[in-house]
Amino acid sequence: MNAHRHGAQALEFEEYVRTRHDYLLRSARCLVADPLDAQDLLQTALVRTYRRWERISDKRLADAYLRRVMINTRTEWWRARKLRELPTDQLPDTRVEDTTERHADRALLLEALRRLTPTQRSVVVLRACEQMSTEETAAALGMAAGTVKSTLHRALARLRQELRRQGSGIRDEGVF
Repeated sequence: MNAHRHGAQALEFEEYVRTRHDYLLRSARCLVADPLDAQDLLQTALVRTYRRWERISDKRLADAYLRRVMINTRTEWWRARKLRELPTDQLPDTRVEDTTERHADRALLLEALRRLTPTQRSVVVLRACEQMSTEETAAALGMAAGTVKSTLHRALARLRQELRRQGSGIRDEGVF
């Protein structure tokens, strides 16, 4: 690639990141609970996407491509961490103290999301947070639409169970 084309690609990617950063960070926050991990996840995914930017012929699909990279990266991290962790009967207290009810509900929900499998979490994030259709979610995750539906059903049942166990006041408003 010549220098002029490379510079144009870099500017195009920079503009994409500038306009989509907040949206992409919200997606990352749905995939990992810790805000710093979410920033790391997004930065890693952006680097990986930039390396392939010229190969994305339809830039309207850049969000979907980047979400897939974030999901794959998060899965890699999870697998690597899983190898270093030892199972325990006691989970550490990870409550987030916050003065607003909204932030407290979010912390409870993120804690419950953490208890889902990576596949379940990905399906919930794409369907509930990203508001993707079943077919779009299936395409993004490389699975059948029926698998998305059954995975979502099991994941939402698990979320409800976790939220009840936590004694949360989060209301089931048709999402969970």
